[in-house]
Amino acid sequence: MNVVDSSAWLEYFADGPNADFFALAIEHTEELIVPSISVYEVFKRVLQQRGEETALQVVALMSQGKVVALDQTLALSAAKISHELKIPMADSIILATAHAYKATLWTQDIDLAGRDNVRYVSKK
Repeated sequence: MNVVDSSAWLEYFADGPNADFFALAIEHTEELIVPSISVYEVFKRVLQQRGEETALQVVALMSQGKVVALDQTLALSAAKISHELKIPMADSIILATAHAYKATLWTQDIDLAGRDNVRYVSKK
């Protein structure tokens, strides 16, 4: 199972320098877990930069994976992770989701680098 964080989704959709690194996880939708916070973050950024039609198309592609809502269990796990690791809320929710599904987390976010089951590549 794979979780792709918001910055990685944006990199993929923009066809940035690290897009190929994230394509492996994103394009295998049968193994893709999508935290609902990622849907929020990606939709908002694409909406700002490219408009609602494109943002909705991006969300449709993200929805080919299994979109996971933030429930009480995930929220408590994320809060604990955020407290212990001193990382922002969205990062902690994404990491908690990866842990809950025993998934590999794909990211270019330095806050998540070096953690167990995290595939990190630095931004180019």
